[in-house]
Amino acid sequence: MSVPDRVGVIGGGRMGAGIAHAFVLAGAGVTVVERDAAAAEAASDRVVAALRHSIERGVTRRPMADLGGAVEYHADAAALAGCALVVEAVPEDVSLKVVALARAEAAIAPEAVLASNTSSIPIGELAAVLQRPGRFLGLHFFNPVPASALVEIVVGDLTAPALVDDARRWVDALGKTPVVVRDSPGFASSRLGVMLGLEAIRMVEEGVATAADIDAAMELGYRHPVGPLRTTDIVGLDVRLSIAQQLHERLGDRFAPPDLLRRLVDEGHLGRKTGRGFYEWSDT
Repeated sequence: MSVPDRVGVIGGGRMGAGIAHAFVLAGAGVTVVERDAAAAEAASDRVVAALRHSIERGVTRRPMADLGGAVEYHADAAALAGCALVVEAVPEDVSLKVVALARAEAAIAPEAVLASNTSSIPIGELAAVLQRPGRFLGLHFFNPVPASALVEIVVGDLTAPALVDDARRWVDALGKTPVVVRDSPGFASSRLGVMLGLEAIRMVEEGVATAADIDAAMELGYRHPVGPLRTTDIVGLDVRLSIAQQLHERLGDRFAPPDLLRRLVDEGHLGRKTGRGFYEWSDT
C-alpha cells in the first residue's frame, strides 16, 4: 500500500514542512494549510528548500518542477476537502490542536483519516472534540523529519484497528519504521527522551559535567547517535520545556522542568534555531 494520493498537513513550520516533504517524496500530492497568507508563504519556502536539498543529495531524481508542483499552500482549512489523510502539526498546545483538528474534520470526507503529530498530548484528549474518533490516531514524526527513520503510531481507545494497519503501511511507504504504542502521556519516545534530557540538564545545572562531556558519555558509552543536550538544542529548548510541562502535569514531579531550562527559554536561548542553547550554533 502506498501513501494516500492527497495528504493534508496543518501547520507549515519545521515539523509540518518536514512531513509535507516526506509525503511528496513518497509520491503524494500535499496540501499545506497555515493560519494566514504570510505563514503559508513561509511554509512554501521551507518545503521548497527541503525538496531542493533532497535533489542535491541525490535522494530523488524527480525534477524540482515536479516536486514543487505537488504541493499547494492555503490559509483556509476548506482546502483539505480532497485529502484522504490530514496530519495536524501545529505547536504543542492543546487549545491550538483541538481547534485545528475540529476544523479539519469539518472539511474532510467521513472516510478520510485525521492524525496528530503531537509528541505528548494524549490522543484520547484530542479525540474528545471529534465527531469521528475512530478515524483518528497519532502519527508522531521526529525532528528533523527527513533524517529521522522513526514514526510513532499512537493508538487511541476509539481508533479503528484497521486504521492502525493502514498507518503502518503508510509509514513503510515513507521509508521509515513504524512503532505502535498505546495512548498514554508522552507515549514511548517523548516519555523516555524527555526524561533523559531533563536529567542531563540537571547535571549541567549541578556542575556534574559540561554539556559536551555528558553528551560524549551517552554517544560513546551508550551508542546514542546524538547526546541528550545536543538533541535538546536541535529539537528546541522551548519545545522540550512545553513537553516537560505537559508530562509534569500528567505524570508528576519526575518530569518537573529544571530551573536552568526555564531560564534559558526565558532568555530566548532556544537552541539551534536561535544560535544558542547548550551549544553555540553557527549555521543559523
